Amino acid sequence: MFQEKLMQVTASPTNLSLITSSFHALSDPIRIKLLELLREQELCVCELCEVLEVSQSKLSFHLKTLKEASLVRARQQGRWVYYSLNLPQFVLLEQYLAEYRRFSPILAGRPCSE
Repeated sequence: MFQEKLMQVTASPTNLSLITSSFHALSDPIRIKLLELLREQELCVCELCEVLEVSQSKLSFHLKTLKEASLVRARQQGRWVYYSLNLPQFVLLEQYLAEYRRFSPILAGRPCSE
């Protein structure tokens, strides 16, 4: 059973990579604030800078991390870039985490052979 589950996790390197990068992206308070702002509506960089009171270069770094994790999408309109949530990636994370809930309670381990 353990090896079967391990194979399911490692069977899709793409999904595993996206999940890993998503959790990394979620590990910073500024990026969490960005996502919270984008829950309401699509926003441009200038609006995000103003609300978060951060420089555009600092914000660009955090937005790049969120984009690489597929948590946000960027859309250019004229000279402005607008960001919005990439909801399918949140569904993937939700499904991944739901697997932990599904297998609870965790059974006690078997004794290891020496």
